[in-house]
Amino acid sequence: MVTTQGGPGLLFPKGGWETDETVEEAACREAYEEAGVRGDLKGYIGAWDFKSKRLQSHLSPEGLCRAYMFALLVKEELDFWPEGNARERHWCTPAVAMEKCRYEWMKRVLEQCILHLSSGQIDTPSASALPSNPLSTDTPRPSHLSVRV
Repeated sequence: MVTTQGGPGLLFPKGGWETDETVEEAACREAYEEAGVRGDLKGYIGAWDFKSKRLQSHLSPEGLCRAYMFALLVKEELDFWPEGNARERHWCTPAVAMEKCRYEWMKRVLEQCILHLSSGQIDTPSASALPSNPLSTDTPRPSHLSVRV
């Protein structure tokens, strides 16, 4: 988990979706940028809707967002990463993570992840089961964003 940039508590890396990447590539990029970790996606946990005060606009006055969450098996922990000066990385037990998690919807993600990991039921959906990027272009994906599944 990582510290937030605007308040108390911890959260899981999440963020925007670039025009030239899949949802899986976005998940890996956000883990790298916010937490300074790289690894292999081990499964799709699910999608959760939440409200973002930062993303409120005339197009979405309530700031509605959807997060697509994945389990990541961390294989590399970096000493320096893009948001390393603004965030701290925290390794903790699920119980501590639940206690310190800033958002209720992320606590539900954690519960679902624990359930899936303990039962071995992590989903590996087909590409058609995951959302396509509505901002996608036909430009090729950068090689440094390859996803190992």
